[in-house]
Amino acid sequence: MKKIGLIGGITPESTILYYRILNELNSKSLGKPHSAEVIINSFDFGQISKLQKESKWDLLDELMANAGKNIENAGATCIVICANTMHLCINAVRSVVNIPVIHIAEATSKSITAKKLKKVALLGTKYTMEKDFFKDILSSFNVETIIPNEEDRNEIHRVIYQELSSGEIHEKSKENYIKIINKLIKSGAEGIILGCTEIPLLIQHNDVDVPVFDTTKIHATAAYNFATKSS
Repeated sequence: MKKIGLIGGITPESTILYYRILNELNSKSLGKPHSAEVIINSFDFGQISKLQKESKWDLLDELMANAGKNIENAGATCIVICANTMHLCINAVRSVVNIPVIHIAEATSKSITAKKLKKVALLGTKYTMEKDFFKDILSSFNVETIIPNEEDRNEIHRVIYQELSSGEIHEKSKENYIKIINKLIKSGAEGIILGCTEIPLLIQHNDVDVPVFDTTKIHATAAYNFATKSS
């Protein structure tokens, strides 16, 4: 397989998921003891989180662009940003590299349209839910997006940053997420996007009565398919 570059550490927990999925895919395809060829540029999430809170997206663009260049120089043939929110910086990365940067929302939109769904709910950080970068791509695939109300958005965001980013799993938080998801289903959501790469630590397919789109797995699989396709 070709080498896959991961911009990770945003958070470490999500990067672990990407790494595990890629290794499992290659082992399943080629058999044991095969694993994936991966290059990781990992950030200190404390630094990233601070800049997010301060809305210093120009500095985040610069950091992400430098990570992209490092990964390309190390021999990767494609780049994956291991976080939904940090796709706000994808254009900065794409502008400085000559290899594909695979967009998480594009990969997810293709999975949604394959199931012929027209209206989905988006869960993620407040940045992902409230900004348009993910919803605009869904719209370009003729998919309508709804998001939770403000109180529920705050709770989803809190759990991500205070619990899931550190690998903490609490049953009460899972119950709250499922309540929020059920409200969205009642509002017409035909599917649920787990639009934060840590949410699959808390919510799985069998927790929900409609299709669930695990952006982490979808994104990692898209990268693997690129890295293993014939030239």
